[in-house]
Amino acid sequence: MGTPYYGRVLLKLSGEALAGDQGYGIDPRTITAIAAEIKEVVATGSQLALVIGGGNIFRGLAASSKGMDRASADYMGMLATMINSLAMQDALEKVGVDTRVQSAIAMQEVAEPYIRRRAIRHLEKGRIVIFGAGTGNPYFTTDTAASLRAMEIGADVILKGTKVDGVYSADPKKDPTAIKYPRLTYLEVLKKGLQVMDATATSLCMDNNLPIIVFDITTYGNIKKVVCGEEIGTIVKGE
Repeated sequence: MGTPYYGRVLLKLSGEALAGDQGYGIDPRTITAIAAEIKEVVATGSQLALVIGGGNIFRGLAASSKGMDRASADYMGMLATMINSLAMQDALEKVGVDTRVQSAIAMQEVAEPYIRRRAIRHLEKGRIVIFGAGTGNPYFTTDTAASLRAMEIGADVILKGTKVDGVYSADPKKDPTAIKYPRLTYLEVLKKGLQVMDATATSLCMDNNLPIIVFDITTYGNIKKVVCGEEIGTIVKGE
């Protein structure tokens, strides 16, 4: 099945990753394909936690820029991440992977509350843990939530699945001269303003020396390749 290079990982998926080609909502074929791939990763023996964004349903920052109260917009975004988390839980359990959703906002009818020790115990038992509702606080993105949860559970790395195969100097779809970076330091990401994760999340990873790997989630098999140590995408770490 392949030997995992990373024993415990946190996979950060954008909400758009679940939307597939339709660009919004949840595409059943896309979420089923991601679930099948995650099952293969679990079979290697690696422990996997998930944080999923909510941009395919609602984007708090975009709403606040059009006049909505930022805190209210962010709470709506957190609820969008819960919809995605429950959909992913369903898809994973359909392929036979035990999954728990933990929410940073109390909603005991649909998810467990976020309890760090319980989350770690689930991982040790081979379950997938999905962290929903971000950090539970407005003004913080799901990128920051991913960094925070990765630190709390003692993850070896954050895997950020995107629609491009790494970090580029510019948008490769718009600029044919864009250069792909195989390796970057946290400071380079912050100084160049590269869209790896937001500045808060990147700083948090830098302070705790947690590597970030940005890779293409749309290519089947890539999650397992990264977990097993293949050098694909872009790795961001210290000097």
